[in-house]
Order: sequence, then structure tokens, then C-alpha cells
Amino acid sequence: MEQKVKRFSELSCDELYDILQLRVAVFVVEQACAYPEVDGRDRRAYHVFFTDERGIHAYARVLDRGVSFDDVSIGRVVARQRGCGMGEKVMRAAMETARERLHAERIKIEAQCYAKAFYEKLGFRAVSAEFLEDGIPHVEMLWEASPGGR
Repeated sequence: MEQKVKRFSELSCDELYDILQLRVAVFVVEQACAYPEVDGRDRRAYHVFFTDERGIHAYARVLDRGVSFDDVSIGRVVARQRGCGMGEKVMRAAMETARERLHAERIKIEAQCYAKAFYEKLGFRAVSAEFLEDGIPHVEMLWEASPGGR
């Protein structure tokens, strides 16, 4: 399994197609949620994914300050197969990308409420009340670097 971190302009056509196919399969089809998956932010993101000869297994995008929030953010976190650790692996890689390439001391996410415990395990804490985004309960969460370390 190979980890890749690429800007939009560095993605091959096949990589972009496979990323969008995975995201749509989960966030639009599986979750029965009609929303603008292609939202214009991909061009301004770091795309973090794990791939092998069978395709992309996990993906997340990392957005700089000002693209979605005042803080660096991570979104579109998805794993092709659940329960095998790939979600955590890609999220940790996305957090590392945010810290190393965007010098993030804080990372903001909008987590689906069912995944709140998953993100808490990675050091995020809820910073908002539950709200609906495209008909799905979400909560804003924040990760902050610990003083003197990360």
C-alpha cells in the first residue's frame, strides 16, 4: 500500500476519477445524500490517499486556512472498506500533511455525529452543538497541537 499526497494539478486523470468515484459512492450513493460533491475546493487541496494495484483504499483532503474555515481543515475522509484501520491511517496522514505542509497548530473538521468517537480518539474535541448538514447530523470538532509538541 502506497501513501500519496498530491496537489490537484499533480493528480493524474485516473487518480482524480478514482477519488471522485469513491467519494460519490460513499457520500452521495451509500448515504443517499444529494449534495454538490464537486464543490470547487479540490483545486485548493492536498489530496491524501492510499493506493495499490486494486485502486484507492482511503482518502482525505486537506484545506488551507480560509478555504472552508479560518483554520486548516480536513474533509471527505473515506475508506473503501470499514473496520480495517484505513480510516485512521488516512486521517493520521492527513493530520501530518496539515502540520507539515500548512504548519497547522489547529485543525477544524465537520464530523458526522456517528464518527465523533473516532475523531476524539485522534485528539479532536467537539466545539459546537449538533447540526444538520445535507440532512445528516454533524458536529464541528477541533484538534490543537499541545504546547511544546505535536
